[in-house]
Amino acid sequence: MTSETGDIARAETGTEPPISPGAAPLPVTPRIGGPGTVLTERQVRDFVAERLADGEFDGRSVCLVVPDGTRSCPLPLLLSAVHEALYGRVTRLTVLVALGTHAPMGDAELAAHAPPLPGMTVLNHAWWEPSAFVSVGTIGADRVGALSGGLLREEVDVRLNRAVVEHDIALVIGPVFPHEVVGFSGGNKYFFPGVAGAEIIDLSHWLGALISSAEIIGTRGTTPVRALIDEAASLIPTRRLALCVVVESGSGRLHAMAYGPPEQAWAAAADVSAETHVRYLDAPVKRVLSLIPAKYEDMWTAAKGFYKLEPVVADGGEVILYAPHVRTISETHPEIERIGYHCRDYFTRQWDRFRHLPWGVLAHSTHLRGAGTYDPSTGERCRVAVTLATAIPPDVVRGANLGHLDPASVDIEAYAADPDTLVVPQAGEILHRLRGPRP
Repeated sequence: MTSETGDIARAETGTEPPISPGAAPLPVTPRIGGPGTVLTERQVRDFVAERLADGEFDGRSVCLVVPDGTRSCPLPLLLSAVHEALYGRVTRLTVLVALGTHAPMGDAELAAHAPPLPGMTVLNHAWWEPSAFVSVGTIGADRVGALSGGLLREEVDVRLNRAVVEHDIALVIGPVFPHEVVGFSGGNKYFFPGVAGAEIIDLSHWLGALISSAEIIGTRGTTPVRALIDEAASLIPTRRLALCVVVESGSGRLHAMAYGPPEQAWAAAADVSAETHVRYLDAPVKRVLSLIPAKYEDMWTAAKGFYKLEPVVADGGEVILYAPHVRTISETHPEIERIGYHCRDYFTRQWDRFRHLPWGVLAHSTHLRGAGTYDPSTGERCRVAVTLATAIPPDVVRGANLGHLDPASVDIEAYAADPDTLVVPQAGEILHRLRGPRP
């Protein structure tokens, strides 16, 4: 580490760079829908059928890389449409659930998430099994330095689930939302970290932590983390394509869909997400009551209810994460209970003490604790307080450097009537920001 710190419509993404005189025009990215639009099932199926009618799928094996249950997405509809378009044309059709390092989905969960269809196999990304991975190359330290703007200079082995490279085509299917590590999720992020090895997960997440969640979340365009992910994806020998969707948060209906190479489809969908998934406030609030939906089963995932709200909390304010269903900090990363939640500078100013720990865990720690400072003589000072109203035992919560509140004592209606409190239902997907210029 080198720093401390109606009908199918098509639209251009609006993100392509200007075309130089005499240069060939860039391809238009097929997209349907937009901000304020709600697509019908017929529109969705027709768009998928038209896009996948391309003969390049015929006689090929296809791996569909899809989100797990922590992402809002009408996945059964999308998989049904893709299956309808490809079944009988392809030699093999595999669905790979991009867990990242989340807990695996059980058989019943998988059956509901990706309902069984003829000729289609559904697999969890078995990130806990070394044999599940294959290396597709390395990114050298100098290149990492260039991509990260000098924040990191580490060679990284790029490993991912072998199912991706053992198919002729990898088709990403999933939503785009504002994201705390990369700016906007989706696209190649379903490969890295979705079905990736620990090395690139740790490096990319720590890079995001160095930039900070509050700074990078909802940032449009290619952020340093996105650049690193795209570089890793360029090493994948399989043909990469993506069906990126913009979901109406809370309903699962679709605002938009875009199709093409992951970089282009993602950019087209991110433009719509930026107009759909961001709410602006005129002034900061003293307190936020963040109501966490049941799809986030531990604090590792429920923390999204903090990431999306931190930018609108006043200095010295508080975010209360109300999640009575959450009983553990992390089902898969016990290290977080040992190190607790701290601001970025707490780790960077004591790097020799923490560098041996998984950098992805350190990154998660900083993302939930938010902005702050650390000085060896005066200690840690965080900008806002983070309070958990969960079923996690109070001693575990306080031991992790967070505040505890008995969820039974939370009167949501009373908080909603308090002019100093913002109550956010279904927290975790809609980014809240103060009005003002953004990158």
